[in-house]
Amino acid sequence: MGVLEGVFHPGFFFSTKILIDYIDKNLELDNKTFLELGAGSGLITLFAASKKAIVKASDVNIYATINIQRNLDANKLRATVIHSDLFQDILPQTFDFIVINPPYFKKKPETVYELAWNAGENLEYFQNLFMQLRPYTHKETKTLMILSDDCDIMRIKEIAALNHYSLKEVYSKKKYWETNFIYEVT
Repeated sequence: MGVLEGVFHPGFFFSTKILIDYIDKNLELDNKTFLELGAGSGLITLFAASKKAIVKASDVNIYATINIQRNLDANKLRATVIHSDLFQDILPQTFDFIVINPPYFKKKPETVYELAWNAGENLEYFQNLFMQLRPYTHKETKTLMILSDDCDIMRIKEIAALNHYSLKEVYSKKKYWETNFIYEVT
């Protein structure tokens, strides 16, 4: 799998592998609708497509969407790739699974690349995410999000609650200096 310059590289971080391992052990993807929101290079998208899910992948970074399509083509897998800031350009529809590896640092992104890391000084990414999420879910949708102990998880939970969501921890894994938590958004 190739990663273009300026695109989040999953090989340098643990979160993508942790999400894939969790999905592999806990979700039945065959013929299920699946959205990877903020897909980066598309590793989770490729995994879901290989498990016969009906996959859509989106990213705000145009280079990421190009990267995802190249990786799909190279692996002879199919998914719909959408250039979108969160749900802005995703047609109204519901998904069985929505998977998010979000930016979470409290810093204003200055470049498209920094959008993969920085969620805004007041975590505006999460404010927008939780305000936009509801129309894309049905009562059985599983929305999974991975966060690190490096971010302000309590504030993210507060933002979720303001939008009538809660974050239920379903898995955690400590790897070296960092603990990652997978939350189900309910």
